[in-house]
Amino acid sequence: LTIANGKVIVNGVDVTPDAKEINITVEGDLQSLRADACNSIEVSGNAGQIQTQSGDVSVGGFVSGSVSTMSGDIDCGGNIGGSASTMSGNIKSRK
Repeated sequence: LTIANGKVIVNGVDVTPDAKEINITVEGDLQSLRADACNSIEVSGNAGQIQTQSGDVSVGGFVSGSVSTMSGDIDCGGNIGGSASTMSGNIKSRK
């Protein structure tokens, strides 16, 4: 899954919605996600690495790599194996 230049690409297919409000929900585990802008990212399971320029990030399980957002909160249900960073928001890891 890639979000860049206002386009949403899933497995090489452009699935960009007409609406400008983008909320990403993943039921299960996620290896990697990069988004230039969205309102929120929610992963119910574990994640490898998540990076976004804006938007809140919520992971139900643990993050084995790093998680970063320039503007938004990070909420992780387990440990964060790499780094966690936000310039404007809070970081919470619930072990």
